Amino acid sequence: MKEKFARWDTLFLQYLKRDWKKILFWILGIGLFSGGFVPAFEEIAKGQGLIGMYETLQNPAMISMVGPTPVETATDYTLGAMYAHEMLLFCGLFAMIMAVLHVVGHTRKEEDLGLTELVRSFQIGRQANSLAAMVEVVVINVLLALFISGLMISFGADTISVQGSFLFGTSVGIAGLIGAAIGLVMAQIMPTSSGATGSTLGIIGLLYIIRAGTDVSNADLSMFNPLSWTYLTFPFTDNNWVPLIFVLIFSLIMVMIAFALEGNRDMGAGYLPEREGRERAKKSLLSVQGLFIKINKGVMISWLIAFVIMGAAYGSIYGDMQTFLQSNELMEQMFAQSGFSIEESFTGTIMMVMMVLVSILPIVIVNKLFSVETRLYLSQLHATKVTRSQFYWTTIGLAIFTGLVGTLLAAGGLGGTAISVMGDSATMTMIDFLAAGYNFLPSILFFTALAALALGWAPKLGKIVYAYLGYSFILNYFGGILDLPEWLSKTAIQSWIPQMPMEDFDAVPFLTITVISIAFMIIGYLGYKRRDMMEGA
Repeated sequence: MKEKFARWDTLFLQYLKRDWKKILFWILGIGLFSGGFVPAFEEIAKGQGLIGMYETLQNPAMISMVGPTPVETATDYTLGAMYAHEMLLFCGLFAMIMAVLHVVGHTRKEEDLGLTELVRSFQIGRQANSLAAMVEVVVINVLLALFISGLMISFGADTISVQGSFLFGTSVGIAGLIGAAIGLVMAQIMPTSSGATGSTLGIIGLLYIIRAGTDVSNADLSMFNPLSWTYLTFPFTDNNWVPLIFVLIFSLIMVMIAFALEGNRDMGAGYLPEREGRERAKKSLLSVQGLFIKINKGVMISWLIAFVIMGAAYGSIYGDMQTFLQSNELMEQMFAQSGFSIEESFTGTIMMVMMVLVSILPIVIVNKLFSVETRLYLSQLHATKVTRSQFYWTTIGLAIFTGLVGTLLAAGGLGGTAISVMGDSATMTMIDFLAAGYNFLPSILFFTALAALALGWAPKLGKIVYAYLGYSFILNYFGGILDLPEWLSKTAIQSWIPQMPMEDFDAVPFLTITVISIAFMIIGYLGYKRRDMMEGA
């Protein structure tokens, strides 16, 4: 047993030396986001802010996004309760995603790159690498939990108690353990690191969608969802530490399963082997378009299916909205005075969220061109008459196409399900849903263009586009709640686009952002055509 994990501590120390900058960025980034908005929420809570926010967050649409609260009356809704209600689920998700990327990157990705084979040539145990990576994640999340807790306590805000702050920080940190444990298992099952990352993030997305349904219909069922254990602790209200025990047991079991799976598989192989190719290639592979569709087919199909499921999951909530509105006089008056229905309000918000997710797929496809470039997959084609122009514009065209189809599936799934559950009481048509979705098309083109710009001039910075996408989502999602300055909100591209159907379509930002996106794509092409290929980088 000891031989399997021999010298894991040596690897652990080396990882800390190698990753200290990444760890610092990780802790400060998630920590400041998780615990740094207390002063902003204090401003929101002034006057009748807490009561208004409580009533707003009680409708099924908002519960599906941020989760439930144990507070039963608006008068008992405190600053701490509001902060945990609004922030904890998303903070936990971010911690999960970071942990997944870290664990898969240190295990299966290094295995794919041949680094693990080099390490094992020394007196290092077969599973020392996985243990070292998991211990590193535990240390990082412990530090993250302490940083968040200390930051929240330092503000000295009313009802932001010491116990609640520690529980909030611990809940965020413990979410990282769930993501790391699931990621380690999938790293053994899937045949490649990209498959392990994609499947793990897919599982987390599925858990999020499932909890959206159970939180609205029956919150007790959410206790069977590992993701829900991170926010059902209810800091500053119930201060329930029991779900964290479930997390520790779940994570321990998953890690043990991962070690058992790793001990019985060959290095570089997975329990789901890569499908063998055809004996004779299809004629479509004789073209650049066919080849690139083949390269991206797996990720395209999985993401497009996810868009349909996501739209249908949110669409199913529309049936509960009118029931909620009829049972809440205050909310009924608010929407009556605003001039638009609760369905229209929810559509404007949730469509922005879904279009942010749709934007991920085009970015993935553009970045894939650099990935296959560095892995020498296209080296033989570079020696033929195939031009870089064909590589570049085929990739951009495929990215734009998936953005168009993704928008259709997400908005169509949302609209189709919503209309079916609302029945005769439907206040919107399918055209309204599709218009609200395609209204955000310029933002999808913009993120595709940013990825193209990076590909042409600084391909190693391509992943920064994901960071800006996340930043834009945070500003748009929390901007209205936190009452951020307009100039800060405008740094997110989606904020320039009106949210239909609550707002009217505006052709000026639609066309302006589209033209800028096309210009960025052309500039990216000029860089891609001239720069050196980074094969083997």
